[in-house]
Amino acid sequence: SIRRQRQMCIRDRITDAPKFKWRGMHLDVCRHFFPKEFVKKYIDYLAMYKMNTFHWHLTDDQGWRIEIKKYPKLTEIGAWRNGSMLGHYTEERFDSLKYGGFYTQEDIKELIAYAAERHITVVPEIELPGHAQAAIAAYPQLSCTGNSIEVAKGWGVFDDVFCPKDETFTFLEDVLSEVIVLFPSEYIHIGGDECPKTRWKECKSCQSVIKKNGLKDEDGLQSYFIRRIEKFVNSKGRKIIGWDEILEGGLAPNAAVMSWRGIEGGISAAKQKHYVVMTPGSHCYFDHYQGEPKNEPLGIGGFTPVEKVYAYQPIPKELSASESKYILGAQGNLWTEYINDPQHVEYMALPR
Repeated sequence: SIRRQRQMCIRDRITDAPKFKWRGMHLDVCRHFFPKEFVKKYIDYLAMYKMNTFHWHLTDDQGWRIEIKKYPKLTEIGAWRNGSMLGHYTEERFDSLKYGGFYTQEDIKELIAYAAERHITVVPEIELPGHAQAAIAAYPQLSCTGNSIEVAKGWGVFDDVFCPKDETFTFLEDVLSEVIVLFPSEYIHIGGDECPKTRWKECKSCQSVIKKNGLKDEDGLQSYFIRRIEKFVNSKGRKIIGWDEILEGGLAPNAAVMSWRGIEGGISAAKQKHYVVMTPGSHCYFDHYQGEPKNEPLGIGGFTPVEKVYAYQPIPKELSASESKYILGAQGNLWTEYINDPQHVEYMALPR
């Protein structure tokens, strides 16, 4: 009888392992801020689903959420805005309530340790060269104009971005040095998306950098910016990952790519033998509606039901077997322009 039970146990044993190295989920805490205890709960959800990567979007136009000791104004000024957008973006309505918050370095250490206990790596995102209005509100000299501006109240893309001058790179290297000490992750996310070139085209300093370095245009200047940051991050023993706009003007030598504007960026990067995380908006943006919009909380748009998410296959058929090895995995993204409390986060993230 005992022998028969043993045979049954052996026969019914399941041996399983994940197909992908990167099983990620993202949370934007810039458009709306979420307290430390909820971030822990969010990490618990990821662990329940056997995810192993938490992409933490910590800086943007609407708020700087990470304490940087060398630059206290980033949280004294950059973590707070004097109002927020009401309703949908198209309505152009705002309140006038001061809004914000940030995580201290002690908070961040605690959350990284909490995630590590659950076998989850926390990847920080420090946005550059675009989505920088909160940082520029704190330190106007980082922009092309030097003008005083506010932390952004509305959603969208803004023209005031980091100016690629030595002072800016010193600032960013100082910030990234503190970030790298805090976060043990192999990758540091540097954003790289949605960077308008309006200010760069009008800036004498930017045009001088283009000419001095033999760059073709402002796309080349963005590539120069990313490459310079990558060289610094590599010098600290880490790697950069960025949204697929970092392909524009030429990909930095060791960079990994998050393919969000479809799958084409991921295909291009993999063919160039760069590692890729697939996260196309069509399947992996969980701020999109998951049901009939008239029956759902206000959202940015789109329609991404559970069935569509679950059916997604991260490896594009356009890649050969050898190229497919560069697909690290997939990630769901949760942007929070229209999500302002933990319960809404849970509703949008689960079960997708």
